[in-house]
Amino acid sequence: MEAKKTTITIDPMTRIEGHLKIEAVVENTRVTEVRAAGTLYRGFEQILVGRNPLDAIQISQRFCGVCPTPHSIASSQALENAFGIMPPPNGRLIRNIMQGANGIQSHILHFYHLAALDYFRGPDAPPFIPRYEADYRLPSGFRETLTNHYILAYQMRLKAHELCAIWSGKMPHMASIVPGGVSIRPRIDNITTSLWRLKELRDFIDTVYIPDVVTIGEVYRDYFHLGAGCRQLLSYGLFDMDGEPDVTKRKRFLPMGRVVEDKVASVDPSMITEDVRSSWYDSPSRRQPTRGGTVPNPAKPGAYSWLKSPRYDGGVYEVGPLARIILAYRSNANPKLNALLDKYLEHFQVGPEAMYSVMGRHLARVLECKLVADELEGMIMQVKLEAPVCADHKIPDSAQGMGLWEAARGALGHWIDIKGGKIAGYQAVVPTTWNASPHDDQNNPGPMEQAMLGAVVEDAENPFVIARIARSFDPCIACAVHILKAGKSVKQFRVL
Repeated sequence: MEAKKTTITIDPMTRIEGHLKIEAVVENTRVTEVRAAGTLYRGFEQILVGRNPLDAIQISQRFCGVCPTPHSIASSQALENAFGIMPPPNGRLIRNIMQGANGIQSHILHFYHLAALDYFRGPDAPPFIPRYEADYRLPSGFRETLTNHYILAYQMRLKAHELCAIWSGKMPHMASIVPGGVSIRPRIDNITTSLWRLKELRDFIDTVYIPDVVTIGEVYRDYFHLGAGCRQLLSYGLFDMDGEPDVTKRKRFLPMGRVVEDKVASVDPSMITEDVRSSWYDSPSRRQPTRGGTVPNPAKPGAYSWLKSPRYDGGVYEVGPLARIILAYRSNANPKLNALLDKYLEHFQVGPEAMYSVMGRHLARVLECKLVADELEGMIMQVKLEAPVCADHKIPDSAQGMGLWEAARGALGHWIDIKGGKIAGYQAVVPTTWNASPHDDQNNPGPMEQAMLGAVVEDAENPFVIARIARSFDPCIACAVHILKAGKSVKQFRVL
């Protein structure tokens, strides 16, 4: 019998940051082909060229209003690498605190205000409608509880923003991160007010966030076996714990590394390249970021996305909380994390392999949120009121620098080339560039595309499973100029 083919186009994918289009070919209810298209042109690389290198920290934050903190830190690390300096312990600690607060805010945002509505039916009023009439399985009583927690989560996100702003000056887009550390002079009230807000956040994570994720995971156990993706993971590591100049040797709270066939491997930044076969760019392909270009061509034949295709040694890698948690788990880098993850794997009666899934990504995110929140208390208490917060620096006439860091959504790299005291080139490879990357030069699908292959879509008019898989990655197609590619669609859905 001839296979029945249906092409489903979800454009735009809502409840994400930015503009994402998913086009899936379904044969006899199974997804056989996927195209994940970023329909948004950023252009920040061109904006930065010719400017003072110090401008990079402030401008690159504007990549994203959700996660400006990691962009600011990655950019400052690229400058420090170029300048040959490192922050003193106080500067390092304060940056970690800002990063942690922003990550907590981002994780709460993702679960409650972006992803949770895929699993429960809220009241018949905005912002809960319009919506898919999907397979909502939660009992009515718990739906009311989640609706209340949805509202409470806004207040908790505010607390996390305030925790960051105590040290950064404002949020979003902080003012206190500079090359060599930070510009804020810590006072005792910074510490006391930080601890107060952190206590509220930790209580919320322990008594609300984790139980809600567990309850949804119990009801949707089948989603521990859906959306595996490429099963190769990459992380640059989170929270600097020492002042080692070589980022590949630096000790980090969550380690730098890769997971390939469940084995831990190291990261060599020179192995990172970007393919552009399926991207609307005329820049050369297979280039390292230090040699990469950003030459837009919206009429390029065969292209379908404004995202490039980052690859490590030609391989497809997923980044994000799942990568950080599994890498730390496999490398035994954090005994508390291993005990925590084992506890919930036993609760759900699944093995570590089940983490490669939609529900595994949600579980990894909430466990990381707890791990980070618990760690922040010790970091805040380590800040010394009279100690230096910044190292002196001088802008070189010519230099190159690299900053490798983690955003909430995954591995984040900034590369800068300075000539004549000005920015001659700037490249950023952000987490969703990895996860939502289009087919590469070898025609290999990106991680998100691979995660959707084989998914069952029972009703082509109601493809909620595709949306659930996409949102488990917390995609962020960030910032700048919109350029849409016109084309013919068989079906279109506005996913809410």
